[in-house]
Amino acid sequence: MEGSITMGENMFGNTMWAGHWLWMLVIAIVVVIPAWRICQRTGYPGWMGVLILIPIVNLVLLYFIAFSDWPVERSGK
Repeated sequence: MEGSITMGENMFGNTMWAGHWLWMLVIAIVVVIPAWRICQRTGYPGWMGVLILIPIVNLVLLYFIAFSDWPVERSGK
């Protein structure tokens, strides 16, 4: 096929641009910090906020936080 470009002929090839990893790290920090704080404020351990990075699990986490009884409400703080 003349004129078609395959991934092997792309200037990036199969490697990932270093800025891509930096961008992914920035986005992860921007998303995890609020999720960590929300988990802490609702009475759950903060590390649960890291689960927001895992596809499908992040949706389960959001629904869990939204519809469960928060430990902080049960303790009366």
